[in-house]
Order: sequence, then C-alpha cells, then structure tokens
Amino acid sequence: MCEAAEKDLYAVLGASPSDTTQQLRHRYQQLILQYHPDRLGGVCPSEAESSVRTFLDVDAAWRILSDQSSRRQYDQQRRARELKQDWPVDSTVFLEDMTWDQDECVYTYCCRCGGGFSVSEEEVEQETHRRQWDDMEEETKQGQHRGVVICCDTCSLSVYVTWPLHTKTQSLKCQE
Repeated sequence: MCEAAEKDLYAVLGASPSDTTQQLRHRYQQLILQYHPDRLGGVCPSEAESSVRTFLDVDAAWRILSDQSSRRQYDQQRRARELKQDWPVDSTVFLEDMTWDQDECVYTYCCRCGGGFSVSEEEVEQETHRRQWDDMEEETKQGQHRGVVICCDTCSLSVYVTWPLHTKTQSLKCQE
C-alpha cells in the first residue's frame, strides 16, 4: 500500500474523488478488461510489461477504494498531502508594512483583488516561539527572519509574511 499511496488512486482509475463506489467499479471493470494479461495477445514484451504494471495498479487502486474504511483513510491521507504542498507565493510582505487592527487584534494587508490578508499577533508569537526552539543552535546568528504563508480571504493568492526573529509585536491586550 506504500507504493499505491504515492499515486493518485482516482487518477489510476480515471475517476474523481466524488465518484460513487458503483462508478469506481465500472471504471475498474473497464480497465481490468483492457489491461488483463490474458487479453494481451501478441504484443511486444515492453508493451506487455507496461500493461501488466497498469493492471496491477488498477487492481491495487480498486482494493483500496472499494472498501469504505480504506477509502476514507486514503482520502484523509490524500487531503493531508494536498495541504502540506507549498502554496504558490505571490509576494513577500514585511510585518511592519502591515496595518495593525486593534479591534480585530490582527495585522492586515490589502490584496490586489480587493480582499485582504490577515495574521493575528498570537500566530506571529507562536511561529516566532516555535522557530526559536527549532533553531536554538543557530540562535546566535544575526539578522534571522521568520514568517508564515497566509492566503487572501477572497481569492487564491497567498503572501509570505516575514519579520525579524526578535521582533516586538503589538503589545496590546486584545479583548475577547
């Protein structure tokens, strides 16, 4: 299952994650008939090897996606991999260039779409604290910067918000 987990099992079946089990079964049956080793006939060895590999991939995908429990687990792992992927970053924004919104207790920055980016003081402090522990042996280096990637609240753009490691954030007590 390790090798199968690296592949998009829905793509192997030519299906979509929103497809029902019946739709997946239909795709599986079509592909199994197409790539079954007994149906290969007189093809060259490299084509036969490729077809057998495809046949095995389709069968492995079906074994995982046909069972509700294993499909749910696969979908969760797939979603986690998608969330871990790096976001395409549109630009870098310095924390000091952002506007402090005392009412919302967040730093804000306007997006070119008219929406906005926001990061809370707590997120900045948590990220700074986490990175200080991660980089304890490098703490003596000067000029270190930390940051987070944040997404626009209305479009798909994201920015990397950065600040010096030992920055002082707004030391205001926000009312909850």
